[in-house]
Amino acid sequence: MAHGLGDEALEGLERSCAEDDRIVSAPGATGLERIEARFHGNAFDLHRHDTYAIGVTLDGVQRFHYRGAVRHSLPGQVIVLHPDELHDGGAGTEDGLRYRILYLEPSLLSDCLGGAPLPFVPDAVVSDPALRDTLLSALTPLDEELDDLFVADFIAQLARQLKRHAGQPAKPMGRTAWRAAALARDYLEENAERPVRSDELEAVTGLDRYALSRHFRATYSTSPHRFLLMRRLQRARRMIETGEPLAETAVAAGFSDQSHFNRHFKKAFGLTPGRWAALVSATRSVVAQSRDVR
Repeated sequence: MAHGLGDEALEGLERSCAEDDRIVSAPGATGLERIEARFHGNAFDLHRHDTYAIGVTLDGVQRFHYRGAVRHSLPGQVIVLHPDELHDGGAGTEDGLRYRILYLEPSLLSDCLGGAPLPFVPDAVVSDPALRDTLLSALTPLDEELDDLFVADFIAQLARQLKRHAGQPAKPMGRTAWRAAALARDYLEENAERPVRSDELEAVTGLDRYALSRHFRATYSTSPHRFLLMRRLQRARRMIETGEPLAETAVAAGFSDQSHFNRHFKKAFGLTPGRWAALVSATRSVVAQSRDVR
C-alpha cells in the first residue's frame, strides 16, 4: 500500500470515509480551478480539456493513459498534463486514490512568459519537492479563496518550474529593479489593513505583476503577498500584546475570519493566537507581581 502525504495535506477540507468517492471544488479564481478527488477503480474515461491539469497525488496510486503509455503517480509525485492531450484516470490499486489538482488556463502562463512558447513537460509524472510544494501552496487549504497577489506570485513560480522541466532555458532577469521593489514595499506597508490587488502595484511600480514578483523576491527574498501577510500578522501580535480580543484583532488586522487568522498565525509563528495571548498574559502577570514585591 502506498503511503500518503500526511494530515497537513487535508488542511481546510473535511475528511471523508475511505469508501466514499467524491469531488470537492474550491472557490474559484480567474483562470484557475482547484479540486480534490477521491476515487476507487476507474474514475474518468478518455477525454481532453483546454487547460493544463497539474496536481499532486496524496494517497494511493494514480493510474492513467497519456501520450500512448500507462502512467502511475505515487503520493508526493506531481502530474503535469498539457492542454488538449487525451487522457483518462483512476485508482491503480484497490486501496483507492486521493489527489488534488488545479486546472490552469494557458493564457495565464502565456501572459507570465511574455509570449514565449508554453512549456511542454514530457514526463507526465514528476518527482520534484519544490514543484510539489508550490502546487500545495495553492491547493492547501481548499476552502480559502486565493488572494490576487498570491495568484500572481504563484503563476510566476509555477511558470519557472514548468520551464525547467520542459528543458527551456531560464530567461535572465537582468538588473534587479530595486526602486520598483521598494515602491511596492512602501505601498504594501501603507495599505496592509486591506486587500491590495496586483493592478495597484503595477500602477505604482510600472512593472507587470509577474516581473514584479521576480524583482520583489530578488530584493526582499519573499513575495509581495507574503510581505503583506506578515505585516498583518505583526499588527495582530501587537494588538494581542495590549490585550485586544482575538476576534477583534483578526478583523482589524485584515483577515476575513477567525479561522483564516488562526491558520496563518500558526504557520508564521508556530503557535495559535490563543496560545500566544495566554503566554503574553502570563508574562504580564509575572512582571506585575515583581513590581508589587518591590
